[in-house]
Amino acid sequence: MPLYHKLGDFPQKRHTQFEKPNGGFYYEQLFGTEGFHGHSSLSYHVHRPTQVKEILNSYSVEPKIAIGKNIKSLLFKGFELKPENDFLDSRKPMLVNKDCIIGLAAPKESLRNYFYKNADADEMLFIHKGKGKLRTMLGNIPFEYGDYLIIPRGIIYQIEFETEENRLFYVESYSPFYTPKRYKNQSGQHLEHSPFCERDFILPNELETHDEKGDFLIKIKKEGMIHEVVYATHPFDVVGWDGYNFPYGFSIHNFEPITGRVHQPPPVHQTFETATFVVCSFCPRLYDYHPKAIPAPYNHSNIDSDEVLYYVDGDFMSRNNIEQGHITLHPKGIPHGPAPGAMERSIGHKETQELAVMVDTFRPLMVTEEAMGLDDGQYYKSWTE
Repeated sequence: MPLYHKLGDFPQKRHTQFEKPNGGFYYEQLFGTEGFHGHSSLSYHVHRPTQVKEILNSYSVEPKIAIGKNIKSLLFKGFELKPENDFLDSRKPMLVNKDCIIGLAAPKESLRNYFYKNADADEMLFIHKGKGKLRTMLGNIPFEYGDYLIIPRGIIYQIEFETEENRLFYVESYSPFYTPKRYKNQSGQHLEHSPFCERDFILPNELETHDEKGDFLIKIKKEGMIHEVVYATHPFDVVGWDGYNFPYGFSIHNFEPITGRVHQPPPVHQTFETATFVVCSFCPRLYDYHPKAIPAPYNHSNIDSDEVLYYVDGDFMSRNNIEQGHITLHPKGIPHGPAPGAMERSIGHKETQELAVMVDTFRPLMVTEEAMGLDDGQYYKSWTE
């Protein structure tokens, strides 16, 4: 996200001496993406951020694939996923390809006994149920129902829940998350037609600076493995930082829908983009206002992308028997559209209160064993009359 932010103290000139009040120096770290070409921040640490004491254990968390080449439309009952205490253990991949992992999580407890870092992928956590605080090495971000949390790869974090019932929809992306280019001018500022602007982002605050030595466990995800690494100093020892690469939040409730006289295509709902997929937010909005408008979406062919829809809240006009936490997958290769009767039912309606998150991937998705455990078994037949 091309937005400058800063917290704490740092020298006026980068890559120069930054002395501690009682002698010695703070240690500068470049936190960047795409080599030295992408967005970056410079952070200043009490201790060297490189002090590995031990690597305790490494184990695989690679998704187990049930369907490698899929043509079937599927529905997964997400709220049937059983809650687990541990944050990482609760994360279950549902759909995967070479570009991303799409999953669900239902953690009951806060992540406080260790720290976590995804070394491969940026993470998008969507908060369906729950409230709390994302604690990171670059500052803390409060969150609640409806918030997206964007966590760049390499960020060390913990997550603190105020609630026991927590439901998350998440995406791990091997390319960075950005807001859509068409919403921005050449210098990156959001334009007047954008459905949100810089005021809507929830930026890190409350920078924690811990000057502690000891044994600090960081679980690092890399190439489908979790590596348990012990660091000699507390990873939240940053006294200040500035730059463009940092975690942030955005509430789906601050997305301002774009409407028209006739039905608008899904790109008007786009919220984030990567090089390999897009994320859209379907929010409460007025329906189309042409006198002969059909509010229900028209049938369309999935030729270039797989479509994943995560249902959050409200009445989903285009489908039958859809509930909170359901996930539908419409694979590339076959058309899909409203359920039988939904088009006729929609005529004359003036507004919708639906809330959903959509992920359209440009490469096909594989279906995991975890997902098939939540499959309703009938969805692909739901268009027959």
